[in-house]
Amino acid sequence: MTDATDVSGNLLAADGTPLKKKLGQALFRSRMRAFGLTVPLLALVLMAFVLPVVSFLTQAVHNDKFEKHMPNVTPFLSSWDTATEPTEEMYAALVADLIVNRKDKTIGKVATRVNRELSGTRSLFTSSARKAKKLEAPFKEALIGVKKKWAEREVWKAMKISAKSWTPAYVASAVDLKYTAEGEIVAKAEERRVHVKLFVRTMKISIIVTLAGILLGYPVAFLLSTLPARSSNMLLILVLLPFWTSLLVRTTAWIAMLQGQGVLNDLFVLFGLASDEDRFSLIYNQTGTLIAMTHILLPFMILPLYSVMKTIPPSYVRAARSMGATQWTAFWRVYFPQTIPGIGAGGILVFILAISFYITPALVGGEDGTMISNFIDFHMRKSLNWSLAAAMGLVLLVIVLFLYWIYDQIVGIDNMKLG
Repeated sequence: MTDATDVSGNLLAADGTPLKKKLGQALFRSRMRAFGLTVPLLALVLMAFVLPVVSFLTQAVHNDKFEKHMPNVTPFLSSWDTATEPTEEMYAALVADLIVNRKDKTIGKVATRVNRELSGTRSLFTSSARKAKKLEAPFKEALIGVKKKWAEREVWKAMKISAKSWTPAYVASAVDLKYTAEGEIVAKAEERRVHVKLFVRTMKISIIVTLAGILLGYPVAFLLSTLPARSSNMLLILVLLPFWTSLLVRTTAWIAMLQGQGVLNDLFVLFGLASDEDRFSLIYNQTGTLIAMTHILLPFMILPLYSVMKTIPPSYVRAARSMGATQWTAFWRVYFPQTIPGIGAGGILVFILAISFYITPALVGGEDGTMISNFIDFHMRKSLNWSLAAAMGLVLLVIVLFLYWIYDQIVGIDNMKLG
């Protein structure tokens, strides 16, 4: 029996369609069915994660509150060169906008936006708006008569910066720089440079916690992978046990452990490592943050390491020993290289979790243990400066992606395994 072919020699299906085309159609339908099954999950991820994150990060470079509520003065500010005095027309447009915003009860939003660029201008806007309706031409003299601060060019420069809906001002502020009305980016005053120090401290704490996790987790994972199944399963339950307890409860427990009259200090005094009058300061500082975070994130290092080590045949090390290698050489040259994918997976997992930690530094960190996530929370809940919080989040995201790229170049993301 011979297969049907066309004039070009291509195999044909029973209905006369080229077999290659028929196979392509079948594969396409199979892929579409598979895609259809994932559509609900993709929609959920898009709506519940991607869009909110993108919307939040957009606020780092976009804020249209001033332009939206001050339509009369915004065009004048855009064309103003900042070197000359504001004109009568600019003052007249400002008064008109103040009257409308006072009536619409939106003056607070405008005042807050300008106050982000120049402290003390919020009260200037709100108090002037209350009297704006009674002002008459010439508006420049009238407005300066209400508040002499309107004659200061710095106020108008702050308004010019605020008038730009798309602005790098917040991103610049997140890295201790300042965006000026002239379009330049300059360094902030020394006493106002706090964000870069926080980013550096966050990186430092995250790296130390990751390295501590590797040093402490590697022996535990090795023990789990070499013990008999009954014993390793029991120990694995103990490793997973912290996941059954609230993060807040575990952090609070560390407060009781690390405080001056806590368990650890009592043990130090008992064994003569410290005197009762000179106990160690283990809490409300960076030390407390490192200890608590290392303990909390340790299971995230142990599990990837254990899953990789479990797949390494013991015969490899035995073969190296039988060929004359010492115990250390067999471990370092044969066993350890095979566990590097687990180290990479656990290291990335712990580092990413550590860099965004919030509750633990807030409770046990104190001033020295505060991380960038605590400042982001402060600007979102207390100062309500969401744009600056978004800018700091954007900078943190860029740093993580950059470090991820470096890891991919050095180790290779393809070499990372979870088992």
